[in-house]
Amino acid sequence: MEQAILAKLDEDKAQDIVLIDLRGKSPMSDAMIVASGRSHRHVGAIADHLLRLFKERGLGKVKVEGLPHCDWVLLDAGDVIVHLFRPEVRTFYNIEKIWAVDSAHRGGPVRG
Repeated sequence: MEQAILAKLDEDKAQDIVLIDLRGKSPMSDAMIVASGRSHRHVGAIADHLLRLFKERGLGKVKVEGLPHCDWVLLDAGDVIVHLFRPEVRTFYNIEKIWAVDSAHRGGPVRG
């Protein structure tokens, strides 16, 4: 599922995509993916496309928070949690720092 999400984010031109492996670090999920959209509209469109992907994959009951405003949208699909931000909101909350993600894991599309 992680690879499908990453591919969809890349296709939708999400920015600064980060995959955080939570296996052995947290019982809540296996992975967290953080990405940015350029605007409220871009974040909302990315979230909508991911919700369609989840539904196609049989995960119709994904928990969603923040969709009306699209500053920070959280999609909780159980094994994978996706955070979508507008850039300035992402900088303010800096959730990658909580999980000690160094800059080597940041950048373009994540593969592997």
